[in-house]
This record gives sequence, structure tokens and C-alpha cells, in this order.
Amino acid sequence: MLLVSLLRSTAVVVLLTALFYLAPFDRTVGIGTAAALIVGLLAFAALIAWQTVAIIRSEHPRLRAFEALASAVPLFLLLFAATYFLIARELPSSFSEPLNRTDALYFTVTVFATVGFGDIVATTETARVLVIVQMMADLVLVGLIAKVLFGAVQMGLKRKQSGPRPPQDTP
Repeated sequence: MLLVSLLRSTAVVVLLTALFYLAPFDRTVGIGTAAALIVGLLAFAALIAWQTVAIIRSEHPRLRAFEALASAVPLFLLLFAATYFLIARELPSSFSEPLNRTDALYFTVTVFATVGFGDIVATTETARVLVIVQMMADLVLVGLIAKVLFGAVQMGLKRKQSGPRPPQDTP
């Protein structure tokens, strides 16, 4: 089971990363970009909700939680990396240096990890606001989402220990 979970999680990360590098980012930055990020974050929230229910119902809640994090975190990071890439392409002065896709992903991960190497920095107000949004969302991801997923693991383990409930008669 562990091997299957690791393989499935690896496949999801590889697929999401490939989509990031292969996606035709040909749109201009504007309301559409902001809307796409918001829709992506809503899809991320829906994924977390769906994964939470799946963890609770799973025969192996810990493995399912691992898979949930292995799909959710890369999706979250790649959403911001794509947005940074689009902004940097359209408005080159938004960052201290031009960003290709790898640079955008690197910047996103350094913000997520709160490392902030300083070699790439947001220089315009728009880019800085987006970085603030990511930082706040990072805190939510690390705190609230982790609590929800681990709470779902505990609920799944309790459900598994209590066994199936007998059917109840309804009047």
C-alpha cells in the first residue's frame, strides 16, 4: 500500500509539474489572470474538502492524507508560480530580474518556505501584493489545512476502529 501511495503521489507531482511547463501561457495579465488565480484557489479549496472526506472514509487514512498533501501542495505552489511567471513576462519590472518558469517556481517555493534568498524580489506594488496574498495563503495552508487533514486522519482512524454501525430503524 505504501509503494502504491508513493507512486500515485509521485505521478501527481510529475503530472502537475509537466502541465506547468507545457501550458501555453499566452494570456495578458489583467482581470483574467486574477480571476484564473481565484478560480484555481477555489479549486484548491474544493480539492482539500474532497480529500478531507476521502481521508475520513479511507481504510488507510494516514496514507490518504499523505496523498492529499502530495497533490494539494504542488497545485497550490504551481498556481502562484504560473501567476508570477505571467506577471514577470507581461511586466518585466515586477521582479528584480526576468523570470522564466523555473525562476517563478523557485521564487514561489522560497516564499512558501519563508527562506527569501533575496536574489529575486518583487519590485512593483502589484507583485508585492500578490506575494502578500501568497504569504497569507501559505499560513492558511500550513496551519488550517494541515489541522483539517490531520483531524480527518483522526476521524478516519476512529471510524475504522469502531467498525460499521448497524442500520437504525426509522419510524
